[in-house]
Amino acid sequence: MEEVSKIAHRTPLKQSSTLNKWTGGKVYMKLENLQKTGSFKLRGAYYKVSTLNELDGARGVIAASAGNHAQGLALSCSLRGINSKIFMPENAPISKIDAVRSYGADIVLEGDNYQAAYEAAKREEEKSGGVFVHPFDDYDVIAGQSTVALEMLQQKPELKTIVVPVGGGGLLAGIALAVKSIRPDVRVVGVQSANASAVYQAFTGTTRKTLTRCTSIADGIAVVKPGDITVPVISKYVDEMVTVTEEQIAYAMMFMLEREKVVVEGAGAASLAAVMFHSRLALDQKVGLIISGGNVDPVKWSLYKGMADKVNLKRIS
Repeated sequence: MEEVSKIAHRTPLKQSSTLNKWTGGKVYMKLENLQKTGSFKLRGAYYKVSTLNELDGARGVIAASAGNHAQGLALSCSLRGINSKIFMPENAPISKIDAVRSYGADIVLEGDNYQAAYEAAKREEEKSGGVFVHPFDDYDVIAGQSTVALEMLQQKPELKTIVVPVGGGGLLAGIALAVKSIRPDVRVVGVQSANASAVYQAFTGTTRKTLTRCTSIADGIAVVKPGDITVPVISKYVDEMVTVTEEQIAYAMMFMLEREKVVVEGAGAASLAAVMFHSRLALDQKVGLIISGGNVDPVKWSLYKGMADKVNLKRIS
């Protein structure tokens, strides 16, 4: 989409010979961790803000985010001179909080998870009349995120599968809609942390109970309630969903740091963990992975290293 290309970098699609040997396929990593603000979230946030008219803009924007949506939205609002007030969990990485503040947003820290911040933001919306910009359950946000897939298929038309990290489902819904509209032969696979698997449960019909909280090193995809818009789209257009463990995510993060010299956050490493530990996803195929973000809290690297060291390298066929 031309509007998104005004601000978003066309990020690289990178191969790793080590990863190719590990998986038995050809794996292409879409490095959205190198995107402005360090995440693909800029795409959807910017497109949504671009659709606001002057009256909407004058009301100001309200949002809730674990960090990446907050950064993308804060930057997008600053470029249009729109005030933004963003609610974030109290335990959000300091690096993300500082980045959001640097883009000019007013920050309110609320609760210890995304859901608490979201509920506080909705209360603020009712009180102030601002425009609430949802991080994933919004048609314009979903449309903006779909540009990741459009770029991938332009960069490597031979891709047969695209693997997508999933929180509330905005990126996966956008990817699935874009891919199935222009290349229905390409498989779309979503991946969640087993600790935060609400979309996976809805997709597979294995919902055990409504999640009220979840904790994951992949804080960007630790969402307890998937979107009302995203789930039907995912159910219709996505081919498969898998889960990975916290330790497998940590292992993928350390793999990228040590082997590829690339910093990737937990959410961004989920798709990599999927192909590393679910062998069928990449074997004898050309597979694209979305490395969705790189905003890591640096004080936690020792934690991630300890978790990675516990990984059983046995893969699932």
